[in-house]
Amino acid sequence: MKTLIIKNIPHEGPGILKPLLERNGMPYDIIDLDLLDFEAGTVLPDTTHYNAIFVFGGPDSANDRNSKMLSELKMIKQAVENGTPYLGICLGMQVLVKACGGGVEKNHVKEVGVKGPDGNYFTVDICEGKEDDPLFSGLAGPLKIFHLHGETVSLPAHLELLATGKFCRNQIVKAGNNAYGIQGHFELTYEMLNEWMVTDPDLKSGDDNGIARDFYAIYEEYRSNGERLFVNFLRIAGLIK
Repeated sequence: MKTLIIKNIPHEGPGILKPLLERNGMPYDIIDLDLLDFEAGTVLPDTTHYNAIFVFGGPDSANDRNSKMLSELKMIKQAVENGTPYLGICLGMQVLVKACGGGVEKNHVKEVGVKGPDGNYFTVDICEGKEDDPLFSGLAGPLKIFHLHGETVSLPAHLELLATGKFCRNQIVKAGNNAYGIQGHFELTYEMLNEWMVTDPDLKSGDDNGIARDFYAIYEEYRSNGERLFVNFLRIAGLIK
């Protein structure tokens, strides 16, 4: 039983998911799309060879028309149609929605870090009636989350909205029985954030807003919720009991 991890940029990867996979003896392949030459005809793997697929964030837009994005959208469409369990984070959520016929557009607020324009922590609130979705087993909203995005999604009728946010409404979505997308990040580790603070254009200008300080202040709660979400998804995928 093998999982596929897709990275859209080298410094955005599985984070706290990786030790969970290793602890449970689950092999995985990691593909960094930025290192592939799609113009030369590179083809992404057949999703039917995997028991679950994770797609993480990056600076691209799901609206891009280059070979990389078109290949990614094609792969995700195949995965959803074949019923392969899927979890997309940030851009990974947006490409899921796009592949399922939805739209991606500029959000009215660029969400960066752990606090919004009002000075309060970003949270996601589980929608009424969706609390029993297996992704939320053992969790109760609101859940604090890290954001790094300027776009949002519009959902086609056949996708479910599971959780919402104050400044970006569509936060957690579901397609079919086992494909999920989360607009924000629950996978961050200390080490990842430190790297993001010096590599990401929206973060590397400095920490005048105390992003790292505010993240560290909630990290234990954040990590616990993130691990729970990933464990729940691995159970949905049938990878652990």
